[in-house]
This record gives sequence, C-alpha cells and structure tokens, in this order.
Amino acid sequence: MSENGPYEEPRPGVGGGAAPGGGSDRDGGPVPAEPPAPDPPPAGSGPAAGPYGHPPDASASGPEAEPAYRLSPLTLVTAPVNYLRSYIVPVLIAVIAGTYSFNPWMLGGAGVALVAMVLSGLLTWYTLRYQVGSESLEIRRGLINRSRRSIPLERIRGVDISSNPLHRMLGLAVVKIEAAAGGGGSEEGKLDAVAAGEAERLRRVLLQRRADLSGGGPSAPVGADASGEPGPAAPAGDAEDTEVYFTMPAGWYFYSVLSLGYLMTPFVALATLVGVVSQGLGEQSGDTAYELYLWAADAAVSLLAAAAAVLAFLLLVAMPLFAVVSYAVTHWRFTLLRRGDTLVAERGLLTRQSVTLEKRRIRGHELVDNPLERTRSAVHLRAIVTGLGQTATRAMLMPAGPRSRVEAVLQRALAPFSGSLTRHPRAALWRRLFRAVAPFALAAAVAAFVAPPWVAGVLVVPAVLGVPLGLDRYRSLGHGDDGYRVSVRSGSLRRVQAVVVRDAIIGWNWKQTLFQRRVGLADLEVSVGAGSGGYSAIDAGFGASVAFAHGVTPEMVRPFLDDTDRNA
Repeated sequence: MSENGPYEEPRPGVGGGAAPGGGSDRDGGPVPAEPPAPDPPPAGSGPAAGPYGHPPDASASGPEAEPAYRLSPLTLVTAPVNYLRSYIVPVLIAVIAGTYSFNPWMLGGAGVALVAMVLSGLLTWYTLRYQVGSESLEIRRGLINRSRRSIPLERIRGVDISSNPLHRMLGLAVVKIEAAAGGGGSEEGKLDAVAAGEAERLRRVLLQRRADLSGGGPSAPVGADASGEPGPAAPAGDAEDTEVYFTMPAGWYFYSVLSLGYLMTPFVALATLVGVVSQGLGEQSGDTAYELYLWAADAAVSLLAAAAAVLAFLLLVAMPLFAVVSYAVTHWRFTLLRRGDTLVAERGLLTRQSVTLEKRRIRGHELVDNPLERTRSAVHLRAIVTGLGQTATRAMLMPAGPRSRVEAVLQRALAPFSGSLTRHPRAALWRRLFRAVAPFALAAAVAAFVAPPWVAGVLVVPAVLGVPLGLDRYRSLGHGDDGYRVSVRSGSLRRVQAVVVRDAIIGWNWKQTLFQRRVGLADLEVSVGAGSGGYSAIDAGFGASVAFAHGVTPEMVRPFLDDTDRNA
C-alpha cells in the first residue's frame, strides 16, 4: 500500500504545502516573528518572494516557523456582525421600546451594546495572532486574560474552510482546524476571518507539514499573491495536479424529495413559527388558544375542511418545494475534486464549505440509501476516515444520485468493492420478521382486551407493514471480501453498505444473544480505526463468520481457534 493511501498508487512530483518566509502584519505594522525572517536578498538574486516580500529559506533541511500573523483588518466588520446576530432580539426590543416611549435608558443601553460589539471586534483583531511553527500551530489571543493554544501539527485531523455571504462579499473565509486531543477527544482552532487566499495557503501548509511529520515528502515553498497578502505560490505543476471528479448537475436537487428529512422541512418551519408567535404573545397565548378553541367549536365543519385543504397543500406542494429549496441551499454546486493527495468537497449557497480529506487517511467508504431512494436506484457516498468518527457532513463525498454515476466517481476517486456479498442463513429471515412484526402484533392483541377497538386496529397497521419491512431487512444483509477490501451491509429504512480496506481492520468482535445461539447465528463486528469504529454483519452464521474472519486476517484469528477449526 502506498503512502498516498490504500486507494491510490503513488504519484511522482506531487507538491504540497511549503516552508514559509518572513512577513509582517497585515495592517502594515511589524509583528515579531519567532524566529525573525531573514533579510531580503538583492533583486533578482534569490528565490521567489515569500509572504510580504521576504524570501523563503530554501537552505533549511526542514520547515521553519512562520512569522506571526493577525486576522484580516476586515475582522472589524465581521466580528461585530457575528456578535450582533447573537443579541439582535434584545437590542431590537430595547431600540423599539426606547423609541416608542422615549426611554433614554433603554436607548442608551442599546447604544452601549452596539459600541461594545465594535470594540470587541477591534480587540479580537488587535490581540489575536496565529503562527505555523515547525511542529505546532500557535494561536494567541487576549489583552488582560491571555490565552495560548498550541495544536501539534501531527495531531491535525482536518482543515476546513467556510464562508458566509458577508465573508464572500469581503473576500474572507473562516479556517477551522480539528485536531485529536491527548485524552481521546478533540481540540479545535478557529480563525475568523482571514483572506480567502490565506485560508487556502494555511490549509495546504498545515496538511503538508502534518504529512512531513508523519513521514511524508518535503515541503515546497510558499509565496505571496499579487496583493502582498500571504498566499500560495503553487509549483509549476500544481495546476495540473487538480482533478475535478464531480460537479453536481441541476437535476440532482430533485432527489431531495426522496429524503424524509428534507420533506419534513415545512413542518419544522411551521413549528418554529408557532414557537415564535407563542413567545411573542407571552401570557396572552393561553387566552388566545382558548378563543381559537371556542371559534373552532362553532365552525367545526368549516375548520375540518380548511384543515384538510391546508394538509393537502403541504403534502402536494410545500413538502417537495421546501425539500428542493433546502437541499439546494445545503448542496449548491457540490463539487468533489482531487488536489494533490487530498480529496476536497465543496458545497453550500449561503455558507460555502470546503472540506479537505487526506487520501492516506481514508480507510473505506459507505453507500447509503433509503427505501424511497432505492426506487430510483439512488445512493449517497461517504468516506470512512480516521479521526472523523460519526461526523457525517464532513465525510460526505457525494449527495444522493444515480448509483451508476456514484460508482463511476467512486472508481476514479477511490476504489469500489469488486466482490459479491454472501447472503445470511434462513434463520436470519425469521429473526428479522419477528423483530419487525411481533412488538406491534403483541401490542394490538393486548389492546383488543383492554382498550377501545380502534386502538387495536391502529396497532395492526404497523404489524402488517412489518412483514415487507422484515423481508427487506433480510435481503439487505450480507458480507463479503474481494481480496483487498471487506464489505458488510445491513438496514432497510437506512441501508448502509460499508467497505473498508483489509489493512484498516484492527479486530473482530462476535456478539450472540441467547436466541442467536439457539439457531447458530451471531453479529460479527469488523473493528476499524476509522469512521464509527466498527461495522456489523448482523445475524451471520457463526461458523461461516469465523471462517470469513480467518480468511481475511488469518494471523489475527488463528490464535483463538482450536485444532479442528484450524484444519477446517
């Protein structure tokens, strides 16, 4: 397996992040550097200029510490706006109430709050410094209560870039650094906001230096952009090293109507509206609700007809319309591309997000679908990455789309599972049916004796629907191995086929209940150091699952087998 990752052969000549040069603060004032940047050489006698016109140190055997940088001066605009978003309601109430009754105390309080927000933005810009060192990223902030966060570069899990409409208007971006903490948690650094070019440079430098500390290749120089701000000076072949795998077609936004979560968007909006109205009415909400009840009692027939019309409108128009709109806002112009040895996923209309995943940390992938999506043969593609855990949004490589197109992109970006899945024993079918039907059937039987007949009738419906659900759950079960990757699949309402490379497997875990032991079944969990940590082959034959694990990792399983199992 190459150091580029389990899915890709090594490619010569791939450049990455770089050793920095000297620099100064963005507002024109000098900022002390640790260590200070070298003096500039005579014009035309040295390498390309680094940040702020200083040359990178090409003679150093390893990357040196960069100078300390401030955030963009435009933080004076974005920081107060961020504070205002959190306190917009009380400030507006104070302004409206103070103006209506001309209360100078309320108006003065609102003015003081606005001034405090502006001063907070000024303080943030003036005191915050960040510096990429040889082994860590330092973030220092504070004037009276000073804080200093040091994030080891080798512990960095990911560097994400996002920008909301205000940031894009000002040419800024937010850089979020996620790193593994020593105690098994996570520590994060956030730089809000830096110039968009500086954000891309930081991402490349941090990931490259992390790779260098983990045994990757040497760093390449980082230069300055035309504006004099810190920015990438890409190697000559860097443009050719970017490959776009997928750009979301406009027709894919309509796959949102196959997702129950997006179809429920109008009801979520309606619930939010009711909550806001209730808070606005305050103590009058109870009286208002009682008055509405009296009015409904007088016009019961008309009210039922209106309610039926509103419900039909929501189901036929609002649900798919809201689903497409919210889906488009989230996944607008979704793009998957390769940049060097990383995969980059970009998406979003209002807030544009750019997530970078190192290919050498990708240990597999997941194909996810639901019953509605299966009617159109649509699937989602997610990466199984070390360090991300269950963070579904960061691991997404493709939204819902035709399986053939998703698998074609998967073939180019990673590698598909080329084997077949083994069906589980017939006993697993009866277990799936029992678990889907029995709880509701038992509840219906009890309700027939202790509750009105209509209650039992209502409970019979999910019991009957449990039959096709149990059959579908059984058909979804399977596990297999193609010699390079292992795959397990399960689920119906949310079916997941997980594929992991053999090298990612760190253990096997068998679980058996009393009922499973009676019919010779077991849940086999493939333990991996990525994604959710483990993926289960549910209700697999116990003997067959042991043989399967032994065939995949014989050295790991052999010590736990007796002589009969080894000979078999």
